[in-house]
Amino acid sequence: MELWQLPATRLAEGVRTREFSAVEVMESCLGRIAEVNPVLNALVDVRPEEALADARRADAAVAGGAETGPLHGVPVSTKINTPQRDRLMSHGLAALAGATAHEDDAAVAALRRAGAVLVGRSNSPAFSVRWFSTNDAHGRTLNPWSAAHTPGGSSGGAASSVAAGMTPVAQGNDIGGSIRYPAGCCGVVGVRPTVGLVSNWMSPADSGVEGPLTFQAWSVQGPIAGNVADARTALRAMAGPDLRDPFGVPALPGPAAATGPVRVSLVRDVGLAKPHPAVGDALDTAARWLADAGYEVEEVELPLLAEASRLWSLLLFEDMRPMLPGMREMGDEGLRVHLGYAYEYAAELWGGRPSLEAYVQGWARRATLITRLQEALGRDRILLTPVSAEPPFEQDADILDPVRGRGLVAAQWPMTCLPVLGFPGVAVPVGVTDGLPVGVQLVGGRFMEDLILDAAQAIEDRADRLTPPV
Repeated sequence: MELWQLPATRLAEGVRTREFSAVEVMESCLGRIAEVNPVLNALVDVRPEEALADARRADAAVAGGAETGPLHGVPVSTKINTPQRDRLMSHGLAALAGATAHEDDAAVAALRRAGAVLVGRSNSPAFSVRWFSTNDAHGRTLNPWSAAHTPGGSSGGAASSVAAGMTPVAQGNDIGGSIRYPAGCCGVVGVRPTVGLVSNWMSPADSGVEGPLTFQAWSVQGPIAGNVADARTALRAMAGPDLRDPFGVPALPGPAAATGPVRVSLVRDVGLAKPHPAVGDALDTAARWLADAGYEVEEVELPLLAEASRLWSLLLFEDMRPMLPGMREMGDEGLRVHLGYAYEYAAELWGGRPSLEAYVQGWARRATLITRLQEALGRDRILLTPVSAEPPFEQDADILDPVRGRGLVAAQWPMTCLPVLGFPGVAVPVGVTDGLPVGVQLVGGRFMEDLILDAAQAIEDRADRLTPPV
């Protein structure tokens, strides 16, 4: 087995014990990048000499007896919308194709402190808006399972690169499924943490004007990894108190522990989009595996998730409305068409453009939904939901026609309800159907990441290892 095929935890252990060097690890991953990235176009701005120089510094730290972090010597990619000092930050826009960041954002800085060796920037759609990863600046990213289907978005390059073995871990961000959906499409693990657990702070020089309230309150940074253990390790490395983030926690919570037997509520459908048979089969399989692992599983109806998904379209799209002229001017044609269909869907939900009163009431209603879901989950219940009502979408399905475009937004209810509520979720693969990975999502109470990662591990322990054909 080559080094690029090893999980992050194993690589960090091997570097720490000097079984192999960080340089050898990086050389192996760079070789894999050279082999498959020209086909997949998952990573951009890869600088081998800089990565190898950082790997040599990691080896020197081990040789000097320095304390090492949980990702010491592990290659990790970062996303083109996330500031990394002196590296490409194009947001997928041709007008910003050469733009670079002034400073690491808090999540990237945390990865560095954990010992990660940063290599390559992962591709995303323009402004990270679509569930597809195509833009005019860097081109189209492919799914390593099927060139005809999306790798997901907006962190599609991150998930594609991990699934293909270019890096064992990737950083992503999520305001509408942008970590969890790509993980589901590519057959890897993606974690959306509780809002505030991982700092979302970035330098004012890189953030520009203040983002709207939904961006501040809903967007999170998190990991995509090849397995649950790596995702857990990367999440812990990224998490940390940071009061510069207006929603950051002042101290990390202790390990999440249930107060009794963990119960699983299976939510199959909330009435927005009928689940595809392959999605239903994945839910049944995951439920059976969780029961085998000792979880109490029951199927329930939870209409508040549908209400939260509708609020996502109301609050986010209204917050974005002042930004639309600039987005349409700087973005590509795919973005413009997608935005048109998304706003049509929102208008259908709300009977036209929502009033200011409806917007204000939406924020008030959000607080009620958060309280109700937290009361329903407590410390000993988690949710099992689809990742999406459909298997991975065909490429550009969101811009093919209005009906299909609006239907895709509805199908993404498991992705859109969580940002509104601020709860953690993890996407974990279950199997392959018709040549495409299909997974499930696990949702826990706020700051109960360990609980849902334990359940994800139980699923992973019973699933076949997924290896894409690339």
